[in-house]
Amino acid sequence: MVRQLGELENAIMTRVWQWNRPVTVREVLLDLQSEREIAYTTVMTVLDKLHRKGWLRRDRAGRAYRYEPVSSREAYTAALMNDAWATSDNPAAALVHFFGLMSPEQREALRDALRVAALFPPDPAGPDSGEDGTDTGGTRPGPAR
Repeated sequence: MVRQLGELENAIMTRVWQWNRPVTVREVLLDLQSEREIAYTTVMTVLDKLHRKGWLRRDRAGRAYRYEPVSSREAYTAALMNDAWATSDNPAAALVHFFGLMSPEQREALRDALRVAALFPPDPAGPDSGEDGTDTGGTRPGPAR
């Protein structure tokens, strides 16, 4: 299960994802200071925690570390959405409610994503296939997904 980032973790990860390059504590600190008072050690501690939690990888650059994301913001968002959906007793109803909350722009983005996803055929040995690789139409016995 993916844990949602805290407020400061999210502020830091947002910068790291946007910059899309290895960053130092000092770079993050200077950018954060344009919005709030924050200490170098606080930023360093949060970056270290994000590293230990597996959100960031780091490489030593002299006496400092350079941090970069392990995965994209989109992958993080998808994991949060999947976890939230998995907690529902009625996933279909949850989707209907979710779609009802979407703006027209979000529904269009969903349509685009579904068109892109349709370009990639399902894995013949994926979760909706039987032991012999034939499509079971999503009725494969086993634990609920």
